[in-house]
Amino acid sequence: MTVKVLGVPYDAHSSYLRGPALAPSAIRAALSCGSANWCTESGMDLDPAQTDAWVDLGDLALADDGAAAVGIIRAAATKAIADGSGLLSLGGDHIVTWPLVQAISERHDDLTIVHFDAHPDLYDHLDGDRFSHACPFARIMEEGRAARLLQFGIRTMTPHQREQADRFGVEVHEFRDWDGMIPALHGPVYVTVDMDALDPAFAPGISHHEPGGMSTRQLLDAIRQIGDSGATIVGADIVELNPTRDVNDTTAMVAAKIFRELLGLLLQR
Repeated sequence: MTVKVLGVPYDAHSSYLRGPALAPSAIRAALSCGSANWCTESGMDLDPAQTDAWVDLGDLALADDGAAAVGIIRAAATKAIADGSGLLSLGGDHIVTWPLVQAISERHDDLTIVHFDAHPDLYDHLDGDRFSHACPFARIMEEGRAARLLQFGIRTMTPHQREQADRFGVEVHEFRDWDGMIPALHGPVYVTVDMDALDPAFAPGISHHEPGGMSTRQLLDAIRQIGDSGATIVGADIVELNPTRDVNDTTAMVAAKIFRELLGLLLQR
């Protein structure tokens, strides 16, 4: 099956800093900068000059209006997967996951979402904003878009978000207690990687520096476990890279590494 890559440069409802809208171009630049090759750790060569198994659709044109942006993203994702293709999206802040999952869930019943993040992003609203990047999983779960939501790397749960997790039956694996293992997965799976799941030492180019996070190796090993689980990965996204805070493109290179590993898993499905 083909995999479509979609750039979703949207950050108008970021709560602290803008900048993630610049991430799709930064990740593409890291992928092609010559510092690394196109091979996954399993040895799959993803060089676009050598394979037609995936195609880059480029970036969407998105205005700041949240409702309009959600509609455009959902429509573009729906069109991209209409032929059965997998979808790998480059955000953008985390609100973009909501319309992407809306599209994926229309095609795949009983969807499981595996979510890597420092934050659970379960606010009903943040400062009155229901389109905030702190809210996507409240929107997804209240719409019944996922049968199961598993969260890893979490290390800043507010009382409200704990209530929301209980309300929606979210399987929260707080990082302080996580043993590094991904529970058994079945059926279609969507993977969403917020770059601040990583400790700022590994990913300085993020808006919210939350100490005590995952190492790059821990995240890559977790992604590999998803691939080895026997579940079918139908879509994925990488969000919340903020190039304006990056140091020597370090975080962009990490995002490019994650991109290759996720793309490889999507192509193996």
